[in-house]
Amino acid sequence: MINSRRQFLKGLVALAPMIARAGKAPRLLLAFSTLACPRWDWKKILDFAGQHGFAAIELRGLEGNLDLPSHPIFAAAHIEQTKREIRASKLRIACVSSSAVLHVADSEKRAKELGDARRFIDLAATLGAPYVRVFGGKVESDKSQMPSEEIKARVAAGLRELGKYAGPRDVTVLIESHDHFTASSTLKDVLRGADSKHVGLLWDAHQRLDRQWRRSQVRVDGAWERAHPAPNQVAPSNGIHRVLLFRVGEALAS
Repeated sequence: MINSRRQFLKGLVALAPMIARAGKAPRLLLAFSTLACPRWDWKKILDFAGQHGFAAIELRGLEGNLDLPSHPIFAAAHIEQTKREIRASKLRIACVSSSAVLHVADSEKRAKELGDARRFIDLAATLGAPYVRVFGGKVESDKSQMPSEEIKARVAAGLRELGKYAGPRDVTVLIESHDHFTASSTLKDVLRGADSKHVGLLWDAHQRLDRQWRRSQVRVDGAWERAHPAPNQVAPSNGIHRVLLFRVGEALAS
């Protein structure tokens, strides 16, 4: 039984060599997340990715530091070297994943969350990464099953603001299906409210597996699409017009 998301990701990493050997192409369009290897240094991450046929990496913390923009390898004096190392390893950065939450109502705390998301967007733009992940989030004391209309509107407004910032930098902001924001109807409302082609949805496969759901259903503009949840998948949407569910190997995502 999968007890944690980290265990889930470690399992995917362990399967990667078999997946890579099974294909005819020298490298599958497959990424892994650094969430699965929080103690590895940068060189070990790059070496592992290259040796096991990965095409990309999702950055979710590095050496125990979740605040990626503050890590020394992404500092102004070192980031060009970091980019050269990524290119030399024939890798891409699939996503720069933040911990920013957008449900926050307090103006000072909300400004900090949005500011943190912008820092991650800047880092993604510098690294040539197409996506930055954020959360809708949930107050710990909130025991309701679904977010209120007020919270959904607040999250949508935050996504819209971040989309405006990310667009000129060729970055798309993805809200992950997590916490309060896992139901198709909720996510549809939020994406509609954000109304931005620079905002999309990251569909967390582990949330589905953790709840023992065998099929996911996403309704967008009246059309149902069904897919078996697959690890390392991203479901980006252009506004609310489409949700694409990728299987392993079909997208540079994790």
